[in-house]
Amino acid sequence: MLFDNDKYSVDKDPYELCLRQSKRLKAIDPQMNTQMRNHKLLTQLPGELKHAVKCRCNQNCTLDEISNNLQDIRKRTNIGRYTPYKRSGFKEKQPFRVDFKEEPRERVAEVTKKKNFCQNCGSTDHYANNCLKEKKKVYAIEKVPEEESPTEDSESDSMGDAIRETSDDDQDPREEVLV
Repeated sequence: MLFDNDKYSVDKDPYELCLRQSKRLKAIDPQMNTQMRNHKLLTQLPGELKHAVKCRCNQNCTLDEISNNLQDIRKRTNIGRYTPYKRSGFKEKQPFRVDFKEEPRERVAEVTKKKNFCQNCGSTDHYANNCLKEKKKVYAIEKVPEEESPTEDSESDSMGDAIRETSDDDQDPREEVLV
């Protein structure tokens, strides 16, 4: 039977193939509905291509939709085609680089190592986890003693002098109480 012998190939136009096969199916069985005809057309396609066309078309699609989807899939993907690497050396089985006649040069890269140092004290002898000095703490803030303003000093001295002047001379100076 001609329907079974005519298979899909990349060389053939998908629209002509679908049209030719559809006419053959109509000649075999004129009472066949479009759903059954589409199913038989899709069974002629290779596995991956058949699955891709089935995913794009519903069961009641027309012949034009099937052929357009088939042509679109054929253009966008490599389904049904065998395409090896396009490099000419691959086809001729030549290595990528033919120029191996030169003697290999000694290439030594200059190594520059970053010096590691302790994060606590800055020494290059050890790391922070082995440091003997006290660890730096971010949350610890040193208190700086505040200097008293000159106005406060003058007031406190005058008050102290006033208290000392009024005190009795009989008292021991160590027992003075400042208010």
